[in-house]
Amino acid sequence: MTREIVHVGRRIQVAVDTLVTASGQTIRRDLILHPGAVVILPVLDAEHVVLIRNYRFSVGQTLWEVPAGTVEPNEALEACAKRELAEETGYSATEWTYRGFMYASPGVLDEKLHLFIAERLTVGAPRPEADEQIEPVTVPLSDAVRMCLRGEIQDAKTITLLLLWEKLLATRQSHNV
Repeated sequence: MTREIVHVGRRIQVAVDTLVTASGQTIRRDLILHPGAVVILPVLDAEHVVLIRNYRFSVGQTLWEVPAGTVEPNEALEACAKRELAEETGYSATEWTYRGFMYASPGVLDEKLHLFIAERLTVGAPRPEADEQIEPVTVPLSDAVRMCLRGEIQDAKTITLLLLWEKLLATRQSHNV
């Protein structure tokens, strides 16, 4: 396989990979290279989570999302998650649970999205970056799940973490009965 970097952006690179398949055919694939990101579900209590309303210029609309952000070079994942939670919501958390990672779109993007649950929150003032239009909103978990099922939440990382949390919470509660 050979890789040619055809674009270097602020956070991503675009590459063209040329490779030979098992059948001997030479193919080219476009690939976006990304340093990885953290995704955080802030949990206020068993019934409430914090989501953000986030304007995304790439789709031209404001989306319901969980806080997330790109991992800086040499930054530990949990440190990145703590930084992003504080920047986007103002909250800090004393209990962090890592839930693994997922790929958002592995056909064209190598970004790993590292999933965190943040609990035992303390409120503070958000500190969004200059180019961010973000509004933190407290939402009942049941409403957030219904929003996923009705298609009102369209962000894959948010849907994933909300449904994962709903399932984890149900498991916790069934073990405590």
